[in-house]
Amino acid sequence: MKLLRTLPLLAVLWNCACVFAAPVPIFDGKSFAGWEGDTQKTWRIEGGSIVGGSLEEKVPHNAFLATERRYANFELHVEFKLVGTEGQVNAGIQIRSERVPNHFEMIGYQADLGEKYYGALYDESRRRKVLAAPAPEVIAKALKVGEWNAYRIRCEGRRIQLWINGVQTVDYTEADETLVQDGRIGLQIHGGGKAQVWYRDVRIEELP
Repeated sequence: MKLLRTLPLLAVLWNCACVFAAPVPIFDGKSFAGWEGDTQKTWRIEGGSIVGGSLEEKVPHNAFLATERRYANFELHVEFKLVGTEGQVNAGIQIRSERVPNHFEMIGYQADLGEKYYGALYDESRRRKVLAAPAPEVIAKALKVGEWNAYRIRCEGRRIQLWINGVQTVDYTEADETLVQDGRIGLQIHGGGKAQVWYRDVRIEELP
């Protein structure tokens, strides 16, 4: 009888353990396994980080390294560092996105990186506008310019939340119910500048 009373409690504990499981790596630090993109010129691996772009010559156009898998509800953790000397110094992390057929672009939501765009949610190649952005004083408090920073991105249902270094920058709920709320994850380096971006410790927790 005591065992029967214990079983529901065990089930609850098991469900809690599954819901709050630790994020798992989707970049192994040494190969592009599970990812695809221009790994001949634009993207490379250095010191356990994914590196895109160049400080010697301008990046010719936007470029993306994308997961082969699709994700819907998740919490994504990525550490990033962005530096540049000329032109458009910008990058970003695509979520719930797709490759544009026969093109270098991706389409979908982007957790943006770059001056005046840090911590913003941008709609890449679709509505082509910032959907939500933090106040300048929020970013000034959160961001370490030119150093390693941590992005936390949570997508649950139609709600998307962003944090940089633990400071929330966006809490956005998608009003357009025609937009698909799943897709691939992508790492971007923006074209038009002498810029370089590093990404490391890329981990994801899939939500129920």
